[in-house]
Amino acid sequence: MISRYTREEMGRVWEPENRFRKWLDVELAACEAWHKKGKIPKAALARIRKKADFDVKRIDEIERTVKHDVIAFLTSVAEHVGEDARYIHMGLTSSDILDTSLALLLREAADIITGDIKAFMEVLEKRAVEHRDTVMMGRSHGIHAEPTTFGLKLALFYAEMQRNLERIERAREVISYGKLSGAVGTFANIDPFVERYVLKKLGLKPEPVATQVVQRDRHAEYFSTLAIIAASIEKIAVEIRHLQRTEVLEAEEPFTRGQKGSSAMPHKRNPILSENLTGLARLVRGYAVSAMEDVALWHERDISHSSVERVIGPDATILVDFMLARVTGLIKGLVVYPDRMRENMELSRGLVFSQRVLLKLVEKGISREDAYRIVQRCAMKVWNERKHDFRTVLSRDREVTKLLGPGELDSCFDLKPYVKNVGYIFRRVFRRRA
Repeated sequence: MISRYTREEMGRVWEPENRFRKWLDVELAACEAWHKKGKIPKAALARIRKKADFDVKRIDEIERTVKHDVIAFLTSVAEHVGEDARYIHMGLTSSDILDTSLALLLREAADIITGDIKAFMEVLEKRAVEHRDTVMMGRSHGIHAEPTTFGLKLALFYAEMQRNLERIERAREVISYGKLSGAVGTFANIDPFVERYVLKKLGLKPEPVATQVVQRDRHAEYFSTLAIIAASIEKIAVEIRHLQRTEVLEAEEPFTRGQKGSSAMPHKRNPILSENLTGLARLVRGYAVSAMEDVALWHERDISHSSVERVIGPDATILVDFMLARVTGLIKGLVVYPDRMRENMELSRGLVFSQRVLLKLVEKGISREDAYRIVQRCAMKVWNERKHDFRTVLSRDREVTKLLGPGELDSCFDLKPYVKNVGYIFRRVFRRRA
């Protein structure tokens, strides 16, 4: 269902042609290393390099009989190479090829995701600057708290994606390890030089201590990073879903010409993009759990991880690539309603300025406990009676007016203190003059 939406670049990473090409790259590099050790004649290596190839359909055909993908691959390569194929896969075990090539594939995928995150951050920064001073209601527990700006929300998302960028770069390093140490990893039938040569050529590092496989805590970290990225996207999606609610309607997903929201209700404009992203994040989190389950294998290896990785490798990376593309377009086209934000701020009749009044009373010399009691009493009167605004109720309270004059009370209802340090925060987030 997802595949028809998949962007081509990430999809190509997991195509059989690319996967088998990586296998062949490992095998040919191993042949070069063996040649340098004097185990493969120069002429034979030249013929191997010239003839080595494979046929995906033929590999599938062979695998139906042998029930082993690497053997099927090697058989197809041998049909192209001929007699010199006896030098290919010398001293190696299947996991030497599978795990080393998987590192290459996951690294390719990480590079694409890195580019996606950078593109998303550019959009977030542009829109954050656009709405730096767009004042709106900040909420805690879903309830009006104190004023903030929409630009700060977007800056928050930018800062989190910056951390995700650092995470995926770390995950790329953690996964960029291979092994060519043979069955159970003891180098019994292969020279350590071969591993050093091959991995250096491929831009990988050697697993310090390998069994028959590269240890799966590396993969667990990689897929956990993807899950965190997906969770960050979900966080943004949930925020948009709340802001688009009819009762709020401070921001809205783009609704394109000809789009329809409901088969029954023509008026509907639903946050379907955000809801879709929320659902996909659940899948990616599940893949992270699956990767953690792969860490504990029997003894030097089993293949319980193999079937899992055949699914989660393509699926998780394709999904995160898709999610980043979708959320980038969503934020780029997001419709923001500043006037509605102002209207919503007035719903509480000024209660959101309660802390300013509290602090002003404390400045006058009374205890915080007494100040809190006075302000809360007035606030609850506004909540319960819903007749007058907070400023009016305060102006009629004897304990308040005994301490604060009209001008001092008015100063408590000024928006400027809430936005005066927005530029300071922007400079911290974007590391430049905001």
